[in-house]
Amino acid sequence: MRRETSTVVALVGEVSAKLLADLQRSPNVSVAHAPAEPAGQQAGPPAQARAAWETGALAMREAARRQSPYVVVADDPLADVAAAWHDMWDTASGPDQPARFEACAADALAAWRARQFELPDYYLLVASVQPAGTGPDLYLGPLRAACPQRIAADVTATRGLTSPELADRVLGTLRSLQYGPWWPPLDQLIDAARTFYAGGLAETQSG
Repeated sequence: MRRETSTVVALVGEVSAKLLADLQRSPNVSVAHAPAEPAGQQAGPPAQARAAWETGALAMREAARRQSPYVVVADDPLADVAAAWHDMWDTASGPDQPARFEACAADALAAWRARQFELPDYYLLVASVQPAGTGPDLYLGPLRAACPQRIAADVTATRGLTSPELADRVLGTLRSLQYGPWWPPLDQLIDAARTFYAGGLAETQSG
């Protein structure tokens, strides 16, 4: 469990650089990104070549240095796992997707067990459609079922909103985040994702 005084929120979904810039104008919010190169490292793979857990871990370490009440993290340690889980339910993605999910999950679990990263305090989903229309989603499905108060999904229907208007909605959601139990261990969350039926997503959301 994280011990920083700031509330760290991973923003996932349709997150633009303009939205992040608008959020950072608030005196209560800072935005943490993974640096281009890890501290003390002279050369290495570019950010786009890193696994998501590594990029997310670097962003989370940057977030730990911030002092603002809310720190928005634009890089999610579970992004690869979430993408692979989504594709596993897409019949057009081919038969190799379950193996890809297991590979991404194994990489993230190994890094988590080595204490390379912890999960953020909350995930906040930004989407242009209501949650019921997002399709199979790791955050709205197994993660929300396991720890519903750690997933904020009411910043939706963003279509037609300007970036400042959307930033205002995100800020309102940050102020209304509910306290609840901390995340279960990541290996339990991964196990839950393996057995979660994506067709039950609507029931999970309505609950």
